[in-house]
Amino acid sequence: MKTRALGCAALVLLALSGLGPVAGAQDAVAGVAAEAEFAYSALQDNMNIVWTAVAAFLVFFMQAGFAMVETGFTRAKNAVNILMKNLMDFSIGSLVFFALGFGLMFGVTNGFCGTTHFGLRGVDPLGADWIYTFLIFQTVFAGTAATIVSGAMAERTQFKGYLVYSVFICALIYPIFGSWAWGSLLLEGNAGWLEKLGFQDFAGSTVVHSIGGWLALAGAIVLGPRLGKYGRDGKPRAIPGHNLSLAALGVFILWFGWFGFNPGSTTTADGELGRIAVTTNLAAAAGAITALLTAWLATGKPDASMAMNGALAGLVGITAGCATVSPLASIWIGGIAGILVVFSVLFFDRVLKIDDPVGAVSVHGGCGAWGTLAIGLFNVEGGLLYGGGVRLLGVQALGAAAAFVWAFGLGLALFLGIKYTVGLRVSETEELRGLDIGEHGMEAYSGFQIFTTQ
Repeated sequence: MKTRALGCAALVLLALSGLGPVAGAQDAVAGVAAEAEFAYSALQDNMNIVWTAVAAFLVFFMQAGFAMVETGFTRAKNAVNILMKNLMDFSIGSLVFFALGFGLMFGVTNGFCGTTHFGLRGVDPLGADWIYTFLIFQTVFAGTAATIVSGAMAERTQFKGYLVYSVFICALIYPIFGSWAWGSLLLEGNAGWLEKLGFQDFAGSTVVHSIGGWLALAGAIVLGPRLGKYGRDGKPRAIPGHNLSLAALGVFILWFGWFGFNPGSTTTADGELGRIAVTTNLAAAAGAITALLTAWLATGKPDASMAMNGALAGLVGITAGCATVSPLASIWIGGIAGILVVFSVLFFDRVLKIDDPVGAVSVHGGCGAWGTLAIGLFNVEGGLLYGGGVRLLGVQALGAAAAFVWAFGLGLALFLGIKYTVGLRVSETEELRGLDIGEHGMEAYSGFQIFTTQ
């Protein structure tokens, strides 16, 4: 449209100048149109790069949000350990994803995983290729998947064991599943087996969040509960976090960062961004409200931690369908996620007796699966509630189930392997004393500990 308008303008100018549409005038118009088309295309390409890079920076800032949520929901004696794990999983993840994971996820597929682009081999080291922008955007996603695991395993995990599993998550487990669902995002015609079936996960409810959540579940099971979490009668005991102000700050940072997570997954600077931001925000708001009301009815009090996790549950739930559902549907998706997360936390805590200090399994694993299934219900094109039948819902269920089997199965093997080799859980003495002193020899709050390293 812009090129046609410029071409018409050129004809008018030629006519006014007295030349008219004589020989050569049409060639001049064609040249102007071609130059305009080239300039418009170059401008759009550069805008896409700028927007995707900014979105990547927003998602990176979510690392601070995860750190604050996990620190606030746990005890002061373990704050340094939480912060160090968040720092290291992103640092380690960045290196191993660059060297191995990116190629496994987006390289030319052999039917199971990618086989090229390891360490960006063959790419101009000083170039401005799109692949650099795509790499940093996908790196921050890989870091998110690894960070999710930290919260569920907080307050009793050896630091060296944590470093080992961060390598495997970012180098192998996350990217291989990602190649099944997102393999064609870089190379056209490079779709993985789930993608070929029609599986949809726009920004990663399953690819990022459920994979991280099911790995977290495996880790929490292998570790066992924190000391004092369950009494002799088997009933759970509350272990309050030391700073809900930090946790609330973390939730708001994550909410802010999600405007890069979901709209950024377009990797295109166009009008879709605003619509996806709206669906993202509505789902988060609905999740916070329904979680608050559900917890209020269940416990008699408007629980702040449940409301915070409800907002995150809504964000996780809408991540898969943020680009393909209506704003009204996003409210339903987020609202249902807020209800689910409350009952899921209570179920894991009271029935299965799996100790998850921050509710990571429920928020990311459970609500990630819900968001993936919700596409089959609420998608404007193909959703069951929009007359599309059950096929899409079936494909979405298959993808969610495949994610559980892959991540939980490999997670159990990985954590059991670490447990019986380098070690996974700290000693009882170290856990009681706090991981800050035992693992790092320092405190988050100077003078807080009455113990010393002497």
